[in-house]
Amino acid sequence: MRIVIADCAVDYSGRLEAHLERATRVLMLKADGSLLVHSDGGSYKPLNWMSPPCVFRTLPVPDLDAEQGVLELWEVSHSKTDDKLLVRIYTIHADVEQELGIEPGLVKDGVEAHLQKLLAQQVHLLGEGMRLVRREYPTPIGPVDLMVVSDTGEYLAVEVKRRGEIDGVEQLTRYLEYLGRDTNLTPIRGVFAAQIIKPQARVLAQDRGIECIVLDYDVMRGVDNPEDRLF
Repeated sequence: MRIVIADCAVDYSGRLEAHLERATRVLMLKADGSLLVHSDGGSYKPLNWMSPPCVFRTLPVPDLDAEQGVLELWEVSHSKTDDKLLVRIYTIHADVEQELGIEPGLVKDGVEAHLQKLLAQQVHLLGEGMRLVRREYPTPIGPVDLMVVSDTGEYLAVEVKRRGEIDGVEQLTRYLEYLGRDTNLTPIRGVFAAQIIKPQARVLAQDRGIECIVLDYDVMRGVDNPEDRLF
């Protein structure tokens, strides 16, 4: 990653036109080719950016720009669209380049892996007489989180999310399409389980015959006992 603190102006062209007047900003050039333009505010959100796939190159500075004090001219263009960022750099205050290596990923309490593990141990939350067949049950397009079977022989393909949104329902729908072709798993139905399920996701799931279950993470891990609550 390369981080440059510079006095710069930024122009964006593509789906619309946008301009950032000259000011001191942080320019982040990542190994994946992306460029993010940050100010000293706005939390994590950049003022402007270009996501990969894109191409970065340094252009010759035109005479008119040079007369106005431009030292460097950067162009970041998207590889699949006409989107483009043009960065005019007047002064560089700091320029640091560092190889970050492989990112191991963020491990958070209560993410899908923890919920999946707990639900695999507590399949009774999916209904009486349920038995776990396997976690990460394979399909040609990726594994479904849990495969469960009832005492009547009905299979449940369970997708577990921390936040249940439309994308998760679509993902489970694709899994069910492939799993339904296996005669050994019929009858099979889908269960979408999450700590929070967005209303739009619930509507889509119900329209596709997928059951929605809200998971109480604290109760599942024994931190919060509903019987001990006063209200």
